[in-house]
Amino acid sequence: MLKTLRVAMTGVVLLACAGQLLGAHRFASHVVVPQSRVFSSRARSSVWVTHVRAGVVILEQVATTTLDIHLQNTSHRQEEAELIVPVPRGAVVRGFDFQGKGEEPSAKLLPRDEAKATYNAIVAKVRDPALLEFAGSNLIRSSVFPVPAEGKQAVRLTYEQVLMREGTRIDYELPRSESLTYTVPWEISVRVKSKQELATVYSPTHSLETKRVSPEIISARLKGDRTQEPGPFRLSCLVREGDVSASLIAYPEPGQDGGYFLLLASVPEEEPGSDPARESSHREVTLVIDRSGSMRGAKLKQAKEAARQIIEGLGIGEAFNIISYNDGISSFARAPVIKDDKGEMTAAAVRYLNGLSPRGGTNIHDALTEAITQPPTPKMLPIVLFLTDGLPTVGQTAETAIRDVAAKHNPHKRRIFTFGVGLDVNTPLLEALALDSRATATFVLPKEDVEAKVGMVFKRLSGPVLAEPELQETATAGTPSHRIRDLLPAALPDIFAGDRLVLLGRYSGTAPLTLTLSGNQADKKRVFRFRFDLKGASPQNAFVARLWASRRIAVLVDAIRRMGADGPPLAVNAAVFSSAALPPRALVSAARPTTPRFNELTEEIVRLSTEFGILTEYTAFLAREGTDLTQRDEILAEAQRNFQHRAMSTRSGIGSVNQSFNNDFQRQQDVLNRRNRFFDQNLTRVEIADVQQIRGRAFYRRGARWIDSRALQHSPPPARARVIAFGSPEFSELLETLVARGRQGEVALRGEVLLEIDGSLVVVRNPIVQK
Repeated sequence: MLKTLRVAMTGVVLLACAGQLLGAHRFASHVVVPQSRVFSSRARSSVWVTHVRAGVVILEQVATTTLDIHLQNTSHRQEEAELIVPVPRGAVVRGFDFQGKGEEPSAKLLPRDEAKATYNAIVAKVRDPALLEFAGSNLIRSSVFPVPAEGKQAVRLTYEQVLMREGTRIDYELPRSESLTYTVPWEISVRVKSKQELATVYSPTHSLETKRVSPEIISARLKGDRTQEPGPFRLSCLVREGDVSASLIAYPEPGQDGGYFLLLASVPEEEPGSDPARESSHREVTLVIDRSGSMRGAKLKQAKEAARQIIEGLGIGEAFNIISYNDGISSFARAPVIKDDKGEMTAAAVRYLNGLSPRGGTNIHDALTEAITQPPTPKMLPIVLFLTDGLPTVGQTAETAIRDVAAKHNPHKRRIFTFGVGLDVNTPLLEALALDSRATATFVLPKEDVEAKVGMVFKRLSGPVLAEPELQETATAGTPSHRIRDLLPAALPDIFAGDRLVLLGRYSGTAPLTLTLSGNQADKKRVFRFRFDLKGASPQNAFVARLWASRRIAVLVDAIRRMGADGPPLAVNAAVFSSAALPPRALVSAARPTTPRFNELTEEIVRLSTEFGILTEYTAFLAREGTDLTQRDEILAEAQRNFQHRAMSTRSGIGSVNQSFNNDFQRQQDVLNRRNRFFDQNLTRVEIADVQQIRGRAFYRRGARWIDSRALQHSPPPARARVIAFGSPEFSELLETLVARGRQGEVALRGEVLLEIDGSLVVVRNPIVQK
C-alpha cells in the first residue's frame, strides 16, 4: 500500500500529520542520506540504500525533482530510519510518499540555521565526517518510519525549485557525494520543455543519452554504464537564439585576475525543406582505400560496401572520387566528379569498386599525396576518408615525411579523416594526419565492422554549416584585446548541422567578454558575435578548469608521441629501461633527456596531473602508495621513462592503439572523469581510487592521510602544519570558512586531511569510520 502526503506550502515548509514532529537534535538510529550513505549510531548499519531513481522535469525555469529512494534492512528486526536530503536553496517540497505499513511520517524543510544544527547533532553522534560534504545546504528531514525486518522500504520525495538563468542558458544541479567510495546506482532521467526551441542540453559531470522529442522538448538520461558515477549531477539547457546559440560558463582562478571558461555552442539540425536562406556547403568526398594483400577477405569487402553507401548517401550535386592503393595508385577519376540525378556516376563508381582486388604492399605516402593534391571542386568542403590496415612498406615510409604531406603540402586544405583497421597500424601517424587537417582518427579493432565505423563518421559529416571556424575576443573598438588564450581545441573543427561545440580556454580580467565566431558557409563569410558577462563566474564551476586541464594534457602527450617518429631522437642512457638496478638519484640522472622540449612537456604534464588529479597511463604512478609527491626530480624521471618507453617508442600494435583511444577521449573531453578511467596497454579498462577530486582541488591518499595537491610545494613543509581535531571549536571555525567558499567537501574525507588554506597548511584529524 502506498501512503501519500501532499500539501501546498511556501516559505518554511511543513509536512505534518499524525505522529510527532521531530526535534532539531533527535534522530533515529539510522540516518539515510541518499546522496551520500546511511549513517548509524551503532557499530554497523543494517539499513542500506540499494538504488535511487531521480526523475527531473524542467519547464522553462522551474525544475521538479522526484527521488525514489529504495532501502534494504538486513537485520532480523524492524528498524527505525530517518531521511535527510540535502536540497538546493529555494527548494519547496511538493510531495512525500512512502510504501508499506506504519505511522504516517512527518517531514520538514529545514532552513539554513536549523539544517546546521541538525548536521552538527548527527556528526557529533556518529563521528563520521562524510555528512559534512553537504554542510551549508538546506535539508529536507522526514519523520521516523519503519523499515521491515529483512525487508524493503521505498520512499518518494518531490521538490521544486526556480532555476537561475544566464542569458540563453538555464542550469540545474542535483546534489550528490563526490566520494569515489559512493557506489549506489542512480538512474537519472531529465525532460526539458520550453516555449522556445531548445538548442541543446549538456552535462559536464555525467555522460548522457539524449533524444529530441520536438523542437521544444529534449529528454536525456544517464548512460547505462554511468549510473554509479559519483558527484553532483549538473545539466545546462541552451535555448535556441539564431543560427548559432552560445553560452559561457566561467570559473575564476583563485588568487588570479581571470580564470577558465567553457563556451557551449550549438547549431540547428538540418531539416528536410528547411529555409534555403540558411544554406549549407556541399561536400567533396574522396575515398582512399587500401587494397594491399593484408586487406584480403572481409576487410576489403566491408571497405567497398562502406564506400558504396557513402557515395549513395551524397546529395545530388555533391562531388566524390575513389583512390585505391597498394604498391601503386589508381583513381576512379582524375578529379572529383559531380553526383548526377540519373545515377550514372554512382553506377560507374560501384563498377570500379567491384573491380578492386587485394595484393601487394602499402604505399601510404603516394596515396595521400594523390588524394590531397587532386584538383578541387569549387565552393565545396573537401573531405578525405583515408583507410589503411598496415604500416607503410612501399615508397616513402618515413613517418615524418608522410606526416609532412598533410601538414605542409595540403594546398586545398582537405580534411583527412583516417581509419586504422586492425592493430598493425601506426596510430600516432594516423592521428597526426587527421589533427593537422581539422579531422579525426578512428581505429577499427579486430572483429569490428569496418563499414559501420566508416559510416558512423560520415553520418556526422552532414550539412556543413561553418568551415574553418575561428574564435576571437575583441574589445569595444573592434580590435583584439588578447584576453582569451590557450583555447582548446586550438584549431576549431568544422561545424556541421546539429553539432554541439564545447570549447575550453582561459581568460583574464573581469569585464564582459565579446567573442566573435567566424567561418565560411557555402563559400560565404559568416560572423557571429556574442557578449558574455563574467559576473556569473563561480567557484562552483570548478569542473571547467579540470576539463581544460585534461584537454591540455592530451595536447602535450600528442606532442611527445610525435617526437618518437622515425626512431627515438633522445640520447638517453639505456639504464632508463632497466631502472631496478639503479638507486633513485642515479636513475634521475640516467633518465634526463638531452632534448629541452621533451623536458618542458613532461614537466608541464606532471604539474597539471598533480594539481588537478588527472592521471593517465603515463602518470598513474602518482597515486601509488610509495610515491613521494615532494620528490619532484624522481617523479619527473619516472614520467620521462614512461613517455620514452610508451608514448615515443610504441608506434603500432595493441599498446599503441590503447594510447590513441585514451588520448582521443581526453582531447575531446567534455565530461568529468572522476575515477580516472583509461585503457592500459592490453586494452583493459582501469580506474584509480586513491585520487579524490573535490571541486577545484585534488587529494592523494597516503595511508590514512589525504594530501591536498596544493600543499606539496608549500613552505614551511607539511611537518609544521597546524593540527585541528575533529569536533573541536577550531574545527567548527574551519568548517565555517570552508562552507563560505564551497570547499566543505575537503574535510568530509575519512582519516587525516592535509589541506592548504589562505597560504597556510592545516592537518584535520578526522576519525576513520568503517563503511
